[in-house]
Amino acid sequence: MAARQSHRLLKPFLYTSIAAAVGGGVLYTSYRPRNIPGSDPAAVPPPSYGEEGTLIPPRFPLVKSREEQIADLKRSAGGMRQSVNKLSREGLFGDVFWSNTKWEEAVQEEDAAGEQPYDLLIIGGGATGSGIALDAATRGLKVAVVERDDFSSGTSSKSTKLVHGGVRYLEKAVWELDYNQYKLVKEALRERKYFLDTAPHLSMWLPIMLPIQKWWQAPYFWAGTKFYDLLAGSEGIESSYFLTKSKALDAFPMLKKDDLFGALVYYDGAHNDSRMNVSLAMTAALYGSTVVNHIEVTGLQKDASGRLNGARVRDLVQEKNGKKPEEFIIRAKGIINATGPFTDSIRKMDDQKVEEIVAPSSGVHIILPGYYSPANMGLIDPSTSDGRVIFFLPWQGNTIAGTTDAPTDITQNPIAGEEEINWILSEIRGYLAPDINVRRGDVLAAWSGIRPLVRDPKARNTESLVRNHLVTVSDSGLLTCAGGKWTTYRQMAEETVDESIKLYGLQPGPVREAPDISGTEMIDDAATLDGTCQTHQVRLVGAHGYSKTLFINLIQHFGVETDVARHLTESYGDRAWTVAALSGPTEKRFPVRGIRISPLYPFVDGEVRYAVRHECAQTAVDVLARRTRLAFLNAQAALEALPTVIDLMTDELKWDKRRQDLEWRDTVQFLASMGLPKSKLGVTRKDVESGRAAEYDEHERKLYSRHDRPADTMESDSKFTSGHNPVIGEKSPANK
Repeated sequence: MAARQSHRLLKPFLYTSIAAAVGGGVLYTSYRPRNIPGSDPAAVPPPSYGEEGTLIPPRFPLVKSREEQIADLKRSAGGMRQSVNKLSREGLFGDVFWSNTKWEEAVQEEDAAGEQPYDLLIIGGGATGSGIALDAATRGLKVAVVERDDFSSGTSSKSTKLVHGGVRYLEKAVWELDYNQYKLVKEALRERKYFLDTAPHLSMWLPIMLPIQKWWQAPYFWAGTKFYDLLAGSEGIESSYFLTKSKALDAFPMLKKDDLFGALVYYDGAHNDSRMNVSLAMTAALYGSTVVNHIEVTGLQKDASGRLNGARVRDLVQEKNGKKPEEFIIRAKGIINATGPFTDSIRKMDDQKVEEIVAPSSGVHIILPGYYSPANMGLIDPSTSDGRVIFFLPWQGNTIAGTTDAPTDITQNPIAGEEEINWILSEIRGYLAPDINVRRGDVLAAWSGIRPLVRDPKARNTESLVRNHLVTVSDSGLLTCAGGKWTTYRQMAEETVDESIKLYGLQPGPVREAPDISGTEMIDDAATLDGTCQTHQVRLVGAHGYSKTLFINLIQHFGVETDVARHLTESYGDRAWTVAALSGPTEKRFPVRGIRISPLYPFVDGEVRYAVRHECAQTAVDVLARRTRLAFLNAQAALEALPTVIDLMTDELKWDKRRQDLEWRDTVQFLASMGLPKSKLGVTRKDVESGRAAEYDEHERKLYSRHDRPADTMESDSKFTSGHNPVIGEKSPANK
């Protein structure tokens, strides 16, 4: 009897204990202390000061000059370069492949002379190509990268600026019971953490709000965001949380109040995409890769058995300088095609009969002024009028909104259509407060990026698209990596290098003489480079000495403005020391250094010099679009900054008048793809310098009360009747 009674007493106690343990575990998992990327102290301390108060600057390693890297490319083919030039002069080279017999003879001569080809030649300098280069170089392989335009000149600079697993993909995975989709989300969440760890200065965590209109959506979205947190596991950060209506409006005052029940907030990553891409390329160069932009592949070379073993290229910068571009050969054991939307053009150089695998899709984004969104909170609209998802995010002081998703043709600089721009504006009006007038004239920039969706050529159903990326090999040995997204670039690179090692019989090995990227000799970056993939922990250029308080050191030493100092550290990391040092004196009491190239944004003259000297910038577009982000933030401001940028680059690169004029025309034409009005495409430098280019058209005239005379009070607040002049007395003849 006593045993039964004690059993009855123990049962509720046991259930209560289990419930408390489970609840406590959930609470601890949700609210446990976490290590926020970027909040740690710098891996190396900031520069110290000597006895007399003089700064002891870090000694950062330098990337080889463009001329030196081109010489390395030519050296891979040695004497074959002279043979190619001779054939070109005789008109025998043309646009066709060099005959296999002549090629084999030249290769044998070069092998006898001791010239060594590259292990890998990567065509394409976007996120995928630059990521592959860094992975291969840190495995001890000899790597070359050539890019027809500039690093990140295509899709890689035109993303939504998110580093995310994809909550909408997770929803599809659950409802469609799609395990492959689930795996993609899980993989992307893991890569998101690596992304933020290796480049904390270029990426950050961003809370994103999910508005809730109906009460029953709250448990549905709560379960989805909590599952998202759970999947991230130790790679996650702050847990998602619910906001009441009042709290949601406090966090995001621009939201429409009608039908708003509350909101859920979850966390994802955001980044500066093109600067991330440039940093990947420069880090690969420091680890020994030969990385050259504005080099075009004009043909592929094969041996007697039909296997690829080289490529023919030409230097487009020579052509811009008014010279005949020299063609030369690059020899390599393996060739990787990482050209994004242009994948099929390289595949057809290898085999004219090959079926196309790229299904290009256009994604349009627009940039609005920063007052459209809070500075530290994004928003996702999961239920647009046609079922697509729109993100509304703070970025670089402005607000980015997008994206669309529609089939398109492949062009180098696609232009955002008015229909897509107006669709985005229409959707924005749907969730912003009605007293906010969403105007077409508020669009500061608009661009279209081409997403290279791919079909698996080996699949039976050739119409089906691959959800993630595709690695495929042609009969001649061309290794193609296509598709995917920014977040998973590192995983794509790892798989591609793994495949290339097997395919081409390469021998990876430890990197025994890694560069001192931190510039301090305090970190051995070669410690873990044992020949296996280590890119999940290879810090990029600028990451070693970055901390969230680094900007204070810049202000105190160089006397730069606070917003400029923050911008420099968040764009260049510890290399901000070099950028600030390259910035010119203002001849003012404060700021002491840093002459802005645009009064509206924190971009300064030192960035232009740094881009040319340390980041391979060769054109004004390289600087305005990919080294700074001015062209993406404000097309008109980029146009107005163009004379300054051309003058600074002329000082660095010794451009003649002809080249300066060419840069002007090319840049204005490029700005058309960034949303510059057609009426401005014929503008001249004199127009800009005289201020005529800033004149507004009839549409802009109506945007602001720019012609109203200054007044201390509005008419409704005046104590005097309309038409009465308070300066003249009532008995004055003027009032009779």
